[in-house]
Amino acid sequence: MNVRRLIPPTALAGTVALGLVTLSACGGISDAADRKADGKLDVVASFYPMQFLAERIGGGHVSVDTLTRPGVEPHDLELKPRQIGRLGEADVVLYLKGVQPAVDDAVQQAGVKNTVDAATLTKLEEHGTEAGGHEHGHGDEAHGSDEAGHEGHDHGSEAGADPHVWLDPVKYAEVAKGVGAAFAKADPAHAADYRKNTDALVQRLGALDTAFETGLRNTATRTFITTHAAFGYLAERYGLEQEGISGIDPEAEPSPARIRKLQDIAKQDRVSTVFFETLASDKTARTLATDTGLKTDVLDPLEGITDRSKGADYLEVMQSNLAALQKALGAK
Repeated sequence: MNVRRLIPPTALAGTVALGLVTLSACGGISDAADRKADGKLDVVASFYPMQFLAERIGGGHVSVDTLTRPGVEPHDLELKPRQIGRLGEADVVLYLKGVQPAVDDAVQQAGVKNTVDAATLTKLEEHGTEAGGHEHGHGDEAHGSDEAGHEGHDHGSEAGADPHVWLDPVKYAEVAKGVGAAFAKADPAHAADYRKNTDALVQRLGALDTAFETGLRNTATRTFITTHAAFGYLAERYGLEQEGISGIDPEAEPSPARIRKLQDIAKQDRVSTVFFETLASDKTARTLATDTGLKTDVLDPLEGITDRSKGADYLEVMQSNLAALQKALGAK
């Protein structure tokens, strides 16, 4: 199991100081001055969903750096001292608390005036049977916890709410509005352009929502199995039932009891496909599919864009996700 490493606050404070010294020694401060000289709003985004919003809303008025490079699994990101120091130079830091523990700690230490936590811009929910999750009648123990503590609808973590709001176009649009307002406040000279760009993006997300709603309205089954339990908001929005092999951590190993339960659910709910993703191992998904006689396909949690992504940006990948769901669920 992939254990995430959290940076103790005392150690992090020292690392921040080291990062700032390192930046000064190797020319990072002058680089920051160069960025300021171009007149653009200097934005640091934590990972791809935040980067996409910053670029679409900021347009030509912003310079966007992302802490999570393409191909890196964001949940387990470890920041280098230079990256930590970079946070303190930014005009705006855009992140989503609860996704990347190392980023959460570093942002708190950086003390940037214009810090935008996307988790505060929409309502987060806990997705699980104990938190009002979906239960749809596979017996008294259906979708409950197994002896290893995995829950059939455990879309969130034990510590709090599910942070994967960007996979729900409606909630993502709410976040976009908040980001647009934050940019306008940080850079009033270009406020009108930020509002215009925000409105355009919200319209695109509204069209995406409509496409999902109509495209998934009539299906042969409402249940899908996926490696990473990241699709709780999407499932709730469109009346689907997500069954995650692992919980919030895509590298977590499911128990044998969980695998047996998924095999039973697949038969009872006429599941045809086990979904895996682009940034995590597909070994467990493929093993489950082979043992159960199911197909495999990609359902992308959009935590990063790589060469394996079915689309060049958020909107294109979400359209690919819709097509994959329609095929797997037997959309009519």
